[in-house]
Amino acid sequence: MKYSFLGLLFLTLPGLGAKAQDTLARSSDLPQQATLQQCVDYALQNQATVQQALIDEEIGKRDVASALSGWFPQISANANYNYNIKIPTSAFGDQVVKIGQKHTSAAVLQADQKILDPSLIQASKAAKYVKLQNAQNTENAKINMTVAVSKAFYDVLTSEEQIKIIDENITRIKKQLSDANARYETGLVDKTDFKRAQITLSNTEAEKKRTVEMLKYKYAYLKELVGVDINHPLELSYDGKRMEEEMVVDTTEALQIERRIEYQQLLTQQNLQHINTQYNKWTFLPNLSAFYNYAWDWRTNSGFSSLYDQDYPRSVFGVTLSLPIFQGTKRIQEIKKSKLQEKRIDWDLINLKNQLNTDYQQAMATYKSNMNDWKTAKENVELSKEVYNTIKLQYDEGIKTYLDLMTAETDLRTTQINYLNALYAVLSGKLDVQQALGNITFNQQ
Repeated sequence: MKYSFLGLLFLTLPGLGAKAQDTLARSSDLPQQATLQQCVDYALQNQATVQQALIDEEIGKRDVASALSGWFPQISANANYNYNIKIPTSAFGDQVVKIGQKHTSAAVLQADQKILDPSLIQASKAAKYVKLQNAQNTENAKINMTVAVSKAFYDVLTSEEQIKIIDENITRIKKQLSDANARYETGLVDKTDFKRAQITLSNTEAEKKRTVEMLKYKYAYLKELVGVDINHPLELSYDGKRMEEEMVVDTTEALQIERRIEYQQLLTQQNLQHINTQYNKWTFLPNLSAFYNYAWDWRTNSGFSSLYDQDYPRSVFGVTLSLPIFQGTKRIQEIKKSKLQEKRIDWDLINLKNQLNTDYQQAMATYKSNMNDWKTAKENVELSKEVYNTIKLQYDEGIKTYLDLMTAETDLRTTQINYLNALYAVLSGKLDVQQALGNITFNQQ
């Protein structure tokens, strides 16, 4: 069996050791034989979680634009018509005089302009952080999707290689079954060896059946992550000539907390909370706005048909100043509350730093142990091959029993499976290390 395919598995992951290329594929761009890069690109374009994050980012931009639109002039128009069944009256000294006419109508065009408004100041200050927060949420979704798709890709490849190993074992066992039957028929041995070979063959074929069925599930899971239709034919493509040395992670690279997207998200939240504190202080400021309107009035006692024969225009320009003086200490309490929330986020930052450091240490320790297990498993595969080949020759010469041969066969298959499991563990471990270091990134818009 050849194990050189593992080098590509490390090299094809986008963004490991460098910033990932955020070039998305079209829905029809996923070929039947897809590389890891193509699977990741397709997932970033078609997977629901990523697309929802992108939509949320666009919704956030619209929310910001909506909030900032309050700085623009607000223009409105309204009109009315009234028929005074009883004309209102007013008293002038001892006389009661009717004021108004039977038919009245008006049309008003008005423009309002905010000059000073605490809520609009807050929206202006927070706009860039809200956009950044939404972009970071999208970044986080892309990172998680890249890792998930890559692990699923590796898992499928590992299972396919495991099936190849089992097929090789079945071929050997069938040969042994034929040899055992020939020995039995010639009277060299009893039927025990033949029956043992039959049992081993049945167990191995059952193992293959189980692995094949699990592979169907793993392909379905990969398709789910990628976002491709379940009926779309998919095979994985990889280059087995890549160097194994590319699987190595620089274990001396220092953790830089600020590169982690989770830390960046919390810093953005901290900035937004600081702006909220400032807003509560700004509520002591007055609200200042200006307005201008132009109106047309119509009135007559002659009847509705002549109401609009003559208009009486009017126009007003003004400034409105509103100063909240006392609100029962509500604003003071909101300021104190917001400051406490700022302190809470400060503690969240401290706690997150400790968690991210622990995640890094765990990922690095797991990767190192998995790498050691992989090296050991690789050596064991070569040793078990030598042992099997030796015992097979000795069995053919009648020196070793069939039980010894079956034990060597089982040991070989076990070491080969252990090798693949160790390989997958290293692949997943490297992904975890790269994510813990913050090395899987995308360009934030």
